[in-house]
Amino acid sequence: MREFWIIFKQAFTTKAKAKSFMITTVIMVAAIFLLANVSKIIDTVQDLTGAGQSQNVLQVVDTSGVLVDRLQAQLAQGKDEITIEEADESEQILSDKVSSGDIDSFLSLSVDGQGTIHANYTTMSMMDFSLPMRIQDALQSIQAEMKAEELSLTGAQVQTLFTPIQFEQKNVSPSAKSEEELNQARVLVYVLMFVIYMAVIMYSSMIAMDVANEKSSRVMEILISSVSPVKHMFAKVLGIGTLGILQIIIYGIAGYFALKTSATEVPGGFSDFFSLKDVSISTLVYAVVFFLLGYFLYATLAALLGSLVSRTEDVQQMIMPMSMLIVAAFIISATGLSNPELGYVTYASYFPFFTPLVMFLRVGMLDLPMWEPLLAIFITLLTIFILGWFGARVYRGGVLMYGPSRSLKDIKKAIQLGKE
Repeated sequence: MREFWIIFKQAFTTKAKAKSFMITTVIMVAAIFLLANVSKIIDTVQDLTGAGQSQNVLQVVDTSGVLVDRLQAQLAQGKDEITIEEADESEQILSDKVSSGDIDSFLSLSVDGQGTIHANYTTMSMMDFSLPMRIQDALQSIQAEMKAEELSLTGAQVQTLFTPIQFEQKNVSPSAKSEEELNQARVLVYVLMFVIYMAVIMYSSMIAMDVANEKSSRVMEILISSVSPVKHMFAKVLGIGTLGILQIIIYGIAGYFALKTSATEVPGGFSDFFSLKDVSISTLVYAVVFFLLGYFLYATLAALLGSLVSRTEDVQQMIMPMSMLIVAAFIISATGLSNPELGYVTYASYFPFFTPLVMFLRVGMLDLPMWEPLLAIFITLLTIFILGWFGARVYRGGVLMYGPSRSLKDIKKAIQLGKE
């Protein structure tokens, strides 16, 4: 076992000390904090530069003479920090000011003979969506008030017109969750699916590339003279896998503190969107289990395929079928987010190369009987053992093969060479 741990340590430390690994980790941690605090950063920049202050004052051209004050009062009810000012200039002059950048926007209001409000919002910004929507909602409320006054309706009578119906959905499916539970689980399941997908495809490719690099530099010939190819394969798989787990733990810790720093008292904020307080512990446990299953399944396959090539340039071509399997699993999982009870999603969850993503989707979104995820885990474990046994035979001969790769047809040649 001494040789095993030496190769394990070498695979782990070599990648951990690589500049690419360190830079990628730092960039990802910084990106996590940036995304979690993007609203705070924007507000801080606007406070320092004074940007956005002019947006708090909106010039209004009101030909009706009755809408400006009501609009200001309506926006104040919604706690919008917008000051409405009646313009003393024409629409043409205000339009020229918008074009020159002197003001951000202005609003023109009028009322026709039927008492319908007409509003024109003029701006130069293609990304100006929030303010016009708030103004439209406020004007819609004013329109309802004006029509109520015209019909001599009281405020209580107006409210009855907008009283929502009482509608409840009851799902008697034994695997169904409530809509509230589904909404809480959907975001987390998607994030964890994406983590599993990225980790599996990244670290599996890293293993294949590392094996091919050792072959191209002739280091492999020295290694297999002192340690068996089988030990070498599994030590490399475990070494890089441990590094991947460490990196994901770093991302998880960074994400936790990022959410803490972004926490606000406003309900529905970023921290509430990614809150873990209502998530089942079993979902997190399954996330870890299926991540490990997915990694070892694809890592073993990647080591097998990496041993068949002699040049690092051929690695991507050789692992292309494996990459397509991962992509297909992610696509099936993504399409199943809206309806995880679809037939093809259920069947795909038992296919071992799809199980880590698709079955995790189902256990996260549905209340499945225990035997279903356990059966999928057993099938995947059995596949890993079979693939490990077969991969060891291929790896034993594949590391000794040099010359141009002829795709997957080299597997038979590697097995024959390994017997010798």
